[in-house]
Amino acid sequence: MSVNLASLSEKHKRILIVDDHPLVRAGISAMIQTETELMVSGEVGSCGEAQAAAASTTPDLVIIDLSLGDGSGLDLIKRLTSRHEGLRVLVCSMHDETLFAERALQAGAMGYINKQEATTHVIEAIRQVLDGKVYLSERMIERLLGNLTKRGPSETNPISDLSNRELQVFDLIGRGLGTSEIAERLHLSVKTIEAHRDRIKKKLGLNSGRELSRYAFQWTMEQETSGD
Repeated sequence: MSVNLASLSEKHKRILIVDDHPLVRAGISAMIQTETELMVSGEVGSCGEAQAAAASTTPDLVIIDLSLGDGSGLDLIKRLTSRHEGLRVLVCSMHDETLFAERALQAGAMGYINKQEATTHVIEAIRQVLDGKVYLSERMIERLLGNLTKRGPSETNPISDLSNRELQVFDLIGRGLGTSEIAERLHLSVKTIEAHRDRIKKKLGLNSGRELSRYAFQWTMEQETSGD
């Protein structure tokens, strides 16, 4: 996509879309282009392309999916926000907001929207984040406020105890990738991935690699189904 940035008025806010599904990028792009004060500065599908596009197109906001073919969206958020002062990030993902929204905010994002809500709320989310405000669903806001006011022990999803890296490995296991493939995808050693697998099994109370694969596959399928 070629855009002559110099010919545009300063009032336009530039949006970079990072998602490895072309149809998702096209859908978000089409919605943005109906807004007179917004413009799409680029559409890319990987972490590497996103870093290059952020440097060359100087976007005001980046919309990022958490699952990308060449790395973690959470890691990408940290890189972009540390290298580009003032850059705003909005996550648009199919993953469970209750598990990932806080992690995204901690990484440097200012908003989180589930893909199934994007068709009706993505422009609202973009404007809110561009205004310097945090965007979350009402359900997530209530959950965060509830966590602040709870004083006793509460029920937690054991998956929420996983670190960001462990959760990423767990997700890739659920997508059918083997240890070597995960190591290559994350640019880590096989030994490191094996160590992550062992810690994940311990945290989830699983006894074998087969149980881990089955649990991860079921969880990943639930994530994808909830995002339809």
